[in-house]
Amino acid sequence: MAKHNAFYAQSGGVTAVINASACGVIEACRQHPDRIGHLYAGHNGIIGALMEDLIDTNAESDQSITALRHTPGGAFGSCRYKLKSIETHRAEYERLIEVFKAHDIRYFFYNGGGDSADTCLKVSQLSETMGYPLTAIHVPKTVDNDLPITDNSPGFGSVAKYVATSTREAALDIESMCATSTKVFILEVMGRHAGWIAAAGALAGDNDQQAPHVIIFPEIAFDRDKVMARIDDAVSRHGFCVVVVSEGAQYADGTFLADAGSTDAFGHKQLGGVAPTLAGMVKDDLGHKYHWAVADYLQRAARHIASRTDVEQAYAVGKVAVELALDGQNSMMPTIKRVCESPYEWKIEPAPLAEIANNEKFMPREYISDDGLHISDAGRRYLSPLIQGEDFPPFDNGLPRVAKLEKVKVERKLAPFSL
Repeated sequence: MAKHNAFYAQSGGVTAVINASACGVIEACRQHPDRIGHLYAGHNGIIGALMEDLIDTNAESDQSITALRHTPGGAFGSCRYKLKSIETHRAEYERLIEVFKAHDIRYFFYNGGGDSADTCLKVSQLSETMGYPLTAIHVPKTVDNDLPITDNSPGFGSVAKYVATSTREAALDIESMCATSTKVFILEVMGRHAGWIAAAGALAGDNDQQAPHVIIFPEIAFDRDKVMARIDDAVSRHGFCVVVVSEGAQYADGTFLADAGSTDAFGHKQLGGVAPTLAGMVKDDLGHKYHWAVADYLQRAARHIASRTDVEQAYAVGKVAVELALDGQNSMMPTIKRVCESPYEWKIEPAPLAEIANNEKFMPREYISDDGLHISDAGRRYLSPLIQGEDFPPFDNGLPRVAKLEKVKVERKLAPFSL
């Protein structure tokens, strides 16, 4: 078999374990020097390919690549940039082909979420529409856990563990002060349309009588009177109430509780501020003293409390992505299949990108309690295995050690390109 080069890039919001997937891709490529010459990483995602801004991962030591497994963030830079259709933005696709040809790139690995799956699918179609042989594999990643077909998405297990841990710790703080101070604590977590992360907060307690007492999902229409009554009841019963709310909480008509009024590069509504919005309702309707917090980037960057299950799965999808490409499977994504729930077992299986791109997986109704304000037993059975195990990073001087890459740039061979 002929030897060619490969391209890897990270896309969208990063996770605590996306670099574990990068580690899996790079180490797998290094195990096949007869098939893959250089693995180039795109600096800042697909933009790195368009701008011919490539990093030669071959220049990195084995030790540095291994360290990616316990390093949060996106080691090579990520981006929010979605390729438009080939018909309307043909110049971008022609540029990709020019860059791939110039650097003999025949394997394309794109590490991201739903929009990245769409980009990968479009790139995979290049071989047919533009006559260039390219094998494209999507490497799944998203804290939102909203990729279809796969049982769960790498990145989710760790954010779930962080949110559940933080909810439990904050609940103990509130409980200790509620007699004379704060009665209601509201934690805002990520989740634009799917409430998986909010649901994970429920793992902080054993049932709905333990904190968190209220969970607000995007999938359940927000009913102000019902939510306020539930909060007030929790305060009456326990002396305090802990609420976990998804940033995508919305009314029955689809209006977000906290619409910032702008959109991101993918065309999504910019969200944020549902916690203070909800806190204002608590003040106006109930008069309870409150505090709120927004987990924001902390939840997706918390590699120090990552789920070992999540780390192992993130590495595995990266490794299998390379194996699929070398096996000649194009336009595919390695997915996680739950083999057994107790004891928890999983394996990796390929799925076609055409069934994944532009599709979202929401919380099944059976995972949510009948009243819509907590999780069901089925939801708990699904979530619990995903946060199991610890995979602590090494520490230096009291702080987590992270990978320090050389990031040697590849010499450009083409004229500059403007986006």
